[in-house]
Order: sequence, then C-alpha cells, then structure tokens
Amino acid sequence: MLAAASLVVLLLAFAVSAALRVNRSMQHLDIAALAAALSAAAWVARGYWRARALARAARKPSPRWYELRPNIVGVGASLLLLVWWGARVPASMGQGPAGPDVPAEPFDRPWFDKRVVLISLGDSVSTGYGAGEGLGYFELIQRNRDGIYPEMRGRELRRVAPELSVIRLAQNSTNSMDHERVVQSLPYFKQDTFGLVCMTSGGIDLIHSYGKRAPREGAMYGADYATAKPWIERFEARLDRMMGALSERFPGGCAVFLATIYDPTDGESDIENAGPIFWLPAWEEGRPVFDGFNDAIRRVAERHDHVHLVDVHAVMLGHGIHCRDRDNPHYCPEDPTYWYYVNLEDPNQRGYDAIRRVFLNAMIQALASK
Repeated sequence: MLAAASLVVLLLAFAVSAALRVNRSMQHLDIAALAAALSAAAWVARGYWRARALARAARKPSPRWYELRPNIVGVGASLLLLVWWGARVPASMGQGPAGPDVPAEPFDRPWFDKRVVLISLGDSVSTGYGAGEGLGYFELIQRNRDGIYPEMRGRELRRVAPELSVIRLAQNSTNSMDHERVVQSLPYFKQDTFGLVCMTSGGIDLIHSYGKRAPREGAMYGADYATAKPWIERFEARLDRMMGALSERFPGGCAVFLATIYDPTDGESDIENAGPIFWLPAWEEGRPVFDGFNDAIRRVAERHDHVHLVDVHAVMLGHGIHCRDRDNPHYCPEDPTYWYYVNLEDPNQRGYDAIRRVFLNAMIQALASK
C-alpha cells in the first residue's frame, strides 16, 4: 500500500508542477503533462482500491502493488514524465575551453614593479560558487590549473605580478549595499602597493527573493520599472561611491575590473521557462530593470579612469536556457552548451572558465602595455 501511495503522490506532484509551470512557449506540453499525470494517478488509485475491495470480498490477502496492471502503467507514465521533465532542463555543460582566446605573449614579462594586492569583491560569482575547488574565475586568474586547462598554461597573474598577495572579500548572497559596507571597511594601503580589484555586483539585487516576497531595494525580483527606477539610480550612485573609495584606499594606484551582469535567458526575458527545478514566476518588466543595472555599470566604468569594464554579460550569451534554440540570436552552433550551475544564478565550471578569460583580456588591455 505504501508503494502504491508513493506512486500516486509522485504522479500528483508531476501534475501540480505541470499546472504551476504553464507558460507561453511550453503551454501545450505543460497541459499534456498535467493530463497524463492526473490520468495515471487516477488509474493507479482506482485499480489498487478496486483490487483491495475484491480481495476483501473474496477473503483473500490484499494484492501487492506491482501485481496490478494499472500500477505498472503508472510506473511507465512516471518514467515518461521524468524523461519529459529532464528534456526541459538545459543542455550539458560540454567540454573543452570556453570563451575567448587569451594571448600568451603579454604574460612573458612582468606588469608591475611594486607589490600588488588582488582583491575579490562582490557576490557568489566572485567566490566561485558552483565551480570545483580552485576553478572559480578569481582563482584561475591567479593561477591556472594546468592539468585541466593546458591551453592556458602561463596565462596567470602570478607570472606577471611576482609580489602578489590575495584578499578574498566576496561573499555569497550579498547585494550591492553589502558590498559598499565591505569597501568602506577596507584599510588604506601604502604608496608602494598597487590594488587590483575584481568585482561582481548587482546580480543578487536583481534575482532575490525569486518572486517569493514583495520587491524591495536589494531584492527586487518582480518589480515594475517605475518602482525599480530609483533603486537603479541608487545602485549607480552606490557603485560610484565604491569606485571613489577604492581609489582613495590605494594612493599607489589601483585598477578595478567591474563585471556586467549575465542573462541566463539569453536575451529572451522568459525566466519562467528556466526549467522545472527553478519554478521562477514570470517577470513582465524584468528586461528594462536588468538593462538598467547593466547600463549603470557601464556608465560608472566610463566615468572613472581606474575602472575597467569586464563584459561578462556578452560572453555568457548563448549559453543559458536557450543554448539549444537555433532561432535565438545568440545561438552558438559550434558550442551550444549550458554554462550555468544548477541554481541558475551562478556559472558552472565552463562558465567560470569563460569569465576568467574575459577578466584576463580586460587586464591585458588595461595593464600589460603600461
């Protein structure tokens, strides 16, 4: 009985999830899944209880669940639904190098003649959440993992900054307001020290709290643009203050590499189609809010000479939930793979490899020729 009840619960769970996941592009499949799951659940329940009633009338032991034909059909329906749901999850991560090439020649000579402090600031993208040990972008720009990425051998900061020390200040699930508090707490460094700062900020401001609570500054998922506009303006002002404070902390000079925010919908703005494990509600005005944040980041980078834009948004396009969609304008036919972790809001291993490469290329452009 317990096995049969578990099967019914499983099928009902599929039915509920299908009902909750109805959306524009997958609606016909959602409705089909709902109908199949409900029918299978009803068939299983009816068959089991009918067999029990017949057994009681004949004064026989109740049948085992697997002895009932409807239950076998129910198991088959469950497997088919599992396969269907699995097909909705984006493609595999793939293998091999990800992102743009990084030239080797700039790493043949030192970039600095003084001590360098490398600092990570921001959210989980800068902690490397979702990658294996030492495979986040911030770790890889310091020292390449030659056994995993042999083609990137020697393309690392340790080679061009002999006196490199590292301070990790990025924290998971932190927003731009948290990041400003961290920046304001930094000490003032000596004249003989150059600051090298890698920063990812704003993603948590956008995606939290996943539509489960009313939008607010720092967790604005679901907000309309009119509500979010002052929050975007304050985000930009906050970034400006952080960039100014970082410059003050390093009288011997600094370079801040500020990343744009990636878009796991590959420009489609249909986050509700992200897949069955996310269950995110539609965000009707998410696109202008998202663009407002990235535009703010770009304006801040333009206003400060020591701030250099790292276009993480561009390198990740075509590797989100529409990576297999040939009609998507960012479709990458030579590598139609998925570069996000299972939580959607962080990259996976190949995503971090791609991000590491755009950071290094930005550093080459800003620092290698000086």
